Amino acid sequence: MKLRQQEVTRYIHPLREGGSLPALVEADDGFSYALKFKGGGHGPKVLLSELIGGEIARAAGLKVPEIVFLNLDDRFGITEADEEVRELLEASRGLNLGLHFLKGSFTLDPYANPVDELLASKIVWLDAFLMNVDRTVKNTNMLVWKGETWLIDHGASLYFHHNWENRMQAITSKFPYIKDHVFIHKASKLDEADEFMSEKITPELITDIVDLIPDEWLSWDGVLQTPDEIRADYKTILTERLKNREGFVLQAKSAHNGVLI
Repeated sequence: MKLRQQEVTRYIHPLREGGSLPALVEADDGFSYALKFKGGGHGPKVLLSELIGGEIARAAGLKVPEIVFLNLDDRFGITEADEEVRELLEASRGLNLGLHFLKGSFTLDPYANPVDELLASKIVWLDAFLMNVDRTVKNTNMLVWKGETWLIDHGASLYFHHNWENRMQAITSKFPYIKDHVFIHKASKLDEADEFMSEKITPELITDIVDLIPDEWLSWDGVLQTPDEIRADYKTILTERLKNREGFVLQAKSAHNGVLI
């Protein structure tokens, strides 16, 4: 497994307000990308959540824009007039992450753009597995493009890495936040989704995806582990969480039925 790497050639504009200031940029392949900066808000952990979550979703057959590494060279943005943007660019030299920009897409409205129950169940299963707290009615983080549902923005997944000392607790977390998922009311086929997703997402796949994470995203303040040691912990947590999926599947099924456990 390998991701393409491109050079950012032009900063076009911010995509939305917020601490991380993701931006629309152009790269040296002539395509536009939604760029997430390693120097933003929560740092590179957001980028690796995006990489892991997006590639796991893709491997499971869900629609995700192509993910690429986007490099910012040492001189990029030095003439940027906006001081906040310039500081963000300076803090993000090196490898960042981009998603292919789906021109003409629009934000999915769960009422105006319904999806079938099996697809809804697969997305709920995925977000319970990844512990993604940010796919709600207020912020679906899904697009409609050419009549199909596309998943974007997995940066709020794997939130255990913001409390790294207690990371292993994530293995058995039932993820109660699934009750707030935008599709929880439609997830009536979680048993089918579980069978399908657990066949697609294997320990080997998890290893291949985690190995994509660049070393420069794995140097964290207060953490003395090497990049390889951090990668090994991600592999362990995700692989063991897959084995222990009965807990989060039961939690999701209960939430679908309006029962809190």
